[in-house]
Amino acid sequence: MSFLRSVRGWLDQRFGWDDLVAPLRKKTVPLHRLSYWYFLGGITLFLFGIQVATGILLLLYYRPGASEAFESVQYIMTQVQFGWLIRSIHSWSANLMIFTAFAHMFSVLFLKAYRKPRELTWVSGVILLFLVMGFGFSGYLLPWNTLAFFATKVGTEITGQVPLVGKPMMILLRGGEEVTGATLTRFFGFHVAVLPLLTTVLILLHVLLVQRLGMSVPPKLEVQWTENPSARREMKFFPNFMLREMMAWYVALAVLGALAAVFPWNLGVKADPFVAAPAGIKPEWYFLFMFQTLKLIPSKVWFIDGDVLGVLAFGLVGLLWILLPFFESDQPSHTKRWITGFAAFALAYMAGMSVYGYLAK
Repeated sequence: MSFLRSVRGWLDQRFGWDDLVAPLRKKTVPLHRLSYWYFLGGITLFLFGIQVATGILLLLYYRPGASEAFESVQYIMTQVQFGWLIRSIHSWSANLMIFTAFAHMFSVLFLKAYRKPRELTWVSGVILLFLVMGFGFSGYLLPWNTLAFFATKVGTEITGQVPLVGKPMMILLRGGEEVTGATLTRFFGFHVAVLPLLTTVLILLHVLLVQRLGMSVPPKLEVQWTENPSARREMKFFPNFMLREMMAWYVALAVLGALAAVFPWNLGVKADPFVAAPAGIKPEWYFLFMFQTLKLIPSKVWFIDGDVLGVLAFGLVGLLWILLPFFESDQPSHTKRWITGFAAFALAYMAGMSVYGYLAK
């Protein structure tokens, strides 16, 4: 114990350690029957850390070239000790991270945690979700297998349907008119440099806002606590809530390890740009609801191309989603009911269309 006190004193003299950790000691977390939803944000951050750690290990062997990418991943999985497990953990943690990010977003919506003064917390969180999906889209191509190649081709073609800026955006993503080795190099750059930089900055902003404004409680409970302050229940963030959060991380790690070991991520067949696309090719599950929606829209709706209309609709919904907190006023309850109904419909639509897209041929 004397050694630990000496280390603490050494750090305090040089960094003002006590001043740095003082906010953690003072911070409290609301305690109520829905408090377990607070763990989702931390689990998502934990999985992002797993992504960074395993991604760095994969970078030691991965080569981002059309003639080398597939072979380098194959080498990782067959020759590098525990390479198959590291790649499987990286792939599974990416999917789990996107799932927990979606779950966190909808929990924030249904708990009304986006309300004033937390509008910017919501905005930064939604943009982070979009960036996380960008990680999934860019990382999907890196093994350079058949499914990834044609899924990327379809995905970038959809981007090209955006009016005015669509074609330049598609060329920017592909590095030309077609999906080639240049596309792989660009996606690699986005995946390991551009997206991590933007995500790190936004995570710092998001966490700073959460620390500054605290954790929200449901509106009804907030009214009860205001009317009866003695009914308010809280726990200390450190160490009480932090220990519970670490247990949630432990559970997430157990689930991740089991999935990675029992269901190792498949590599597939090397991409060949000169063969036809496989029948029934589909994107990853988090893009499936959009993919299936675009498939169901007629080729022409009045005088507008169906794909263009679909892309514009998703873009408008995405913008509306970011701005949701600014539509909620302090007084009328019908606005709050509208937002809750919109969120419930969005969740049901995404889930239903994803299941339909998975079962459809």
